[in-house]
Amino acid sequence: MTQRSVVITAGASGIGLAIVRAFVAAGDRVHVCDIDEAGLARLREELPGVTSTVCDLADRAAVEAFVAEAAATLGGIDVLINNAGIAGPTTTVETLDPDDWEAVLAVNLTGTFNVTKNAIPHLKRAGSGVIVFMSSLAGRQGYVQRSPYATTKRGIIGFAETLALELGADGVRVNAIAPGAVDGERVRSVLRARAEASGRSLEEETARELSSQALQYFVDPADIAGLCVFLASDAAKSITGQTIAIDGGARVFK
Repeated sequence: MTQRSVVITAGASGIGLAIVRAFVAAGDRVHVCDIDEAGLARLREELPGVTSTVCDLADRAAVEAFVAEAAATLGGIDVLINNAGIAGPTTTVETLDPDDWEAVLAVNLTGTFNVTKNAIPHLKRAGSGVIVFMSSLAGRQGYVQRSPYATTKRGIIGFAETLALELGADGVRVNAIAPGAVDGERVRSVLRARAEASGRSLEEETARELSSQALQYFVDPADIAGLCVFLASDAAKSITGQTIAIDGGARVFK
């Protein structure tokens, strides 16, 4: 494959960092945004060829500046990985603070929309652009006590399917990935909050989470990164408008 210009949101840690590493290993040029300035500094130290912008996706002007900087730095955009998203609170709809609801939508949906809208002209010029959205198993079947998160992740799927139809004539492919429980601090934070609410131990909540999966372990972020690289490659040139699960065979949240 020829070297591509890849833009990745929330790439300083977790799944995003794994995705950055995978595209760099594939020989691509990568520009990353994240709200975590210190995390971006660590990323640049690890991978000196990666460029970055500090950006809060809830700030439309900051998003516009980020995409413009990324395109100028890379000389265009061939691949956009919309990875950014916040987990939001763990609580019922009845007790959910409306401000928390709006905060999750501002990043997960509106922020993603703004990044994508500003990147589309660059992706069209690329002639064979690729957009990958990070949805979730929660976006496919709901998630108890996580209504803002589940709602936004379901919205991402509708957004991806719509864009695939709109941009197909321009040679731009659009897909979503729906991870299940991914190994890392985020899922453990959710499980700790759930344990506190339920009165069960963290070990019990972890076992309950994994009991809904065919494979009894959390998803490796490197596997999600590998799927991103595949979807951006010529090997996936006929795949668009799809949501691809990577969830250990999960079926039902408990």
